Amino acid sequence: MGLLSDPVRRRALARLVLRLNAPLCVLSYVAGIAWFLALVFPPLTQRTYMSENAMGSTMVEEQFAGGDRARAFARDFAAHRKKSGALPVAWLERTMRSVGLEVYTQSFSRKLPFPDETHERYMVSGTNVYGILRAPRAASTESLVLTVPCGSDSTNSQAVGLLLALAAHFRGQIYWAKDIIFLVTEHDLLGTEAWLEAYHDVNVTGMQSSPLQGRAGAIQAAVALELSSDVVTSLDVAVEGLNGQLPNLDLLNLFQTFCQKGGLLCTLQGKLQPQDWTSLDGPLQGLQTLLLMVLRQASGRPHGSHGLFLRYRVEALTLRGINSFRQYKYDLVAVGKALEGMFRKLNHLLERLHQSFFLYLLPALSRFVSIGLYMPAAGFLLLVLGLKALELWMQLHEAEVGVEEPGGAPGPSVPLPPSQGVGLASLVAPLLISQAMGLALYVLPVLGQHVATQHFPVAEAEAVVLTLLAIYAAGLALPHNTHRVVSTQAPDRGWMALKLVALIYLALQLGCIALTNFSLGFLLATTMVPAAALAKPHGPRTLYAALLVLTSPAATLLGSLFLWRELQEAPLSLAEGWQLFLAALAQGVLEHHTYGALLFPLLSLGLYPCWLLFWNVLFWK
Repeated sequence: MGLLSDPVRRRALARLVLRLNAPLCVLSYVAGIAWFLALVFPPLTQRTYMSENAMGSTMVEEQFAGGDRARAFARDFAAHRKKSGALPVAWLERTMRSVGLEVYTQSFSRKLPFPDETHERYMVSGTNVYGILRAPRAASTESLVLTVPCGSDSTNSQAVGLLLALAAHFRGQIYWAKDIIFLVTEHDLLGTEAWLEAYHDVNVTGMQSSPLQGRAGAIQAAVALELSSDVVTSLDVAVEGLNGQLPNLDLLNLFQTFCQKGGLLCTLQGKLQPQDWTSLDGPLQGLQTLLLMVLRQASGRPHGSHGLFLRYRVEALTLRGINSFRQYKYDLVAVGKALEGMFRKLNHLLERLHQSFFLYLLPALSRFVSIGLYMPAAGFLLLVLGLKALELWMQLHEAEVGVEEPGGAPGPSVPLPPSQGVGLASLVAPLLISQAMGLALYVLPVLGQHVATQHFPVAEAEAVVLTLLAIYAAGLALPHNTHRVVSTQAPDRGWMALKLVALIYLALQLGCIALTNFSLGFLLATTMVPAAALAKPHGPRTLYAALLVLTSPAATLLGSLFLWRELQEAPLSLAEGWQLFLAALAQGVLEHHTYGALLFPLLSLGLYPCWLLFWNVLFWK
């Protein structure tokens, strides 16, 4: 405490911090990137293990042998669906009743905020069909869900056939202690969201649906199945849910265990597991898988129907059958046995999955990185913002101390006018205008789409995207607008105080985001921190302006799309990347209003106004 209370020592500490600030910032940023890259190397990456005792080493014996029956169900379902042009609800009801299930239907409708050009829909209405297998050894207090999403553009007939065959097989067993719900949803995620809201008696997205006539117990776990072929070469598992939520790691371990037992080839992010982690090839392949997971989780999109279950504290994942050029192929019996084993193990649960990790990263199915090991990477990046904020605060404080004590030690390295105040009133205008621009970016595109279509030859979805881009670009004129109303006193201290506020604002936002969605927080910190630290109205302003634009939230999204396709070994041209970027903007707004995805409001109401503050600092007069 004596070091901070003694003015002489405090000024000596301030000079030390000012002198070492730049190298410390560079070192901290490099350490954050290096720490993230090191996550794919042991011992930071650890082997997965089963934490739940009820799903321990004792294996069950799978007896499913209904491959022919599943294929017959799939052919009938595809024929009736082709004939009716929609989900064959009547056929599904008859078939589910024939295998001994309690069958119910649910109708739903949803008017989207603007037309979804990707799926070509606007006014959506459909029907969900679900059958309940009552547990003979319990009182319907808990349940499991096997769901198959059926969209207008998806060929998921084999998944429906396998679901019905498993229902018939499960009906003949007497060891079930939990109800099992077999759910077939229409319109993919929309049908799943309608059913989940009705099941839990909530309405968070404005969905209009009929109440459920039949319910089972509290849902403990769910598995979504997507199959488009009678044979598969591998099963790919998707874990990323809405807003970056992840299922309990034990559920993923359970899937991997039964794939290994049945000899099924399982993949993550479409990538095979590295076999050798001692050489450099294994960690490099794990780094590709890790980056793919980071990009998918950062998007906040539910990458499968399971992603909506996670919102309701239901552990879930999506299994996708892949039929590629690989030599070894597996039929529906092998997939059915893996699902049977998973459900029989989940049937043993005495409480919800909770003993394993909920926050993790996956360089491979057999390897994971826990939150305690990956958070330092984000911490090092955020430390740069803290160091720059400390430097600015000390410069402002030491200047005031230099005025009060003229006989003291010399002031800081950056000369400040000693006779002028900081002028906090000058910060009000840029702060308010920046937040107003963010609010306009959030509200106006959807509200003004009809006005835009009346005056310009564009569709509603195009009007939303073009309005987004126009408001985003209009923010570049913020310095000119704010300087008309700011005070002209203390221009140097004005921009320093504004940058200090902006640094603290950005650090708080990125820190909160990293706690809930590490991938999004780390990705934004990697791009925004260097430009935020360097922004100032002196020096090579053109270079700083180019760096700010290239690290803005929109540019980060565009660069992420190119990186995503590059890691998938399907690189994009500039024209293709721009079209994908425009589609991503429309989907981001649509998913926020439809499912409650938070990426769009986070960027528009939080990070974009903060970025505008640094832009204002750069062009401070």
